[in-house]
Amino acid sequence: MRAVTTEEIEQYQKNGFVVLEDLIDADELARWRDAVSTAVEHRTSASPRSAATAEVSEYYQRVFVQRVNLWQTDEAIRDLVLDERIGRLAAELAGIDGVRLWHDQALIKPARANPTGWHLDVPYWSFTSPDALSMWLALDDATPENGCLYFIPGSHLARKYDNVEIGKDLGALFDVYPEWRDIEPVAAPMRAGSAAFHNGLTAHGAGANMTSRPRRAMTLQFMPEGATFNGTPHDIVYSPEVLARLNVGDLLDDETINPLLWSR
Repeated sequence: MRAVTTEEIEQYQKNGFVVLEDLIDADELARWRDAVSTAVEHRTSASPRSAATAEVSEYYQRVFVQRVNLWQTDEAIRDLVLDERIGRLAAELAGIDGVRLWHDQALIKPARANPTGWHLDVPYWSFTSPDALSMWLALDDATPENGCLYFIPGSHLARKYDNVEIGKDLGALFDVYPEWRDIEPVAAPMRAGSAAFHNGLTAHGAGANMTSRPRRAMTLQFMPEGATFNGTPHDIVYSPEVLARLNVGDLLDDETINPLLWSR
């Protein structure tokens, strides 16, 4: 895994996203592909706890197949996801002293799948931070034809937390943030083995998969070290038993749920 450059850090800070071309080499890419394919095949539900998986709309089910927290149920994924090099890279981009894993998420956009509507990430989560970020690792070439990512550059600088659900109205987010309507989105096509990192408050979406083949990606969501519970019950990450004992302001530092990936 290569290091991040000063120029890439500056791009991330300015735009709220950056594409790191060829982040991993061919051997590492093969490991990720094999591990994700096996883990997804063995997991029949989105979450390790199927009872905690919320019902989703028919439209959403046709956006992508998702499997969350594969690291908790698959040893090969655990070895890859808990790599401190990834944590250090994420912390360097965000300019923070440490990161924990919020969750991992395999995202497979099937052939001829629906587009992913514009949205923000952090407002869905159980902590509030302008420094959270995600890694979107391309396991296949991501193109405009098969549903690559798109970003609204600089939208993270607003530091606002209003959001919309991912549904049929692809542009609903712009009713909430009309000031972003005239900002030209930036497409992020990338070769397999490359990765996009984006701030959790950067507006983003993905196109439809117009091809006859699935488009696979593996994502990691990072929580700044020291983050605290904001009261949002994210039941895919936190079981009802965990949520019952959490109070607003509690430090989110349970190593069995949100392991520390790297700390300065």
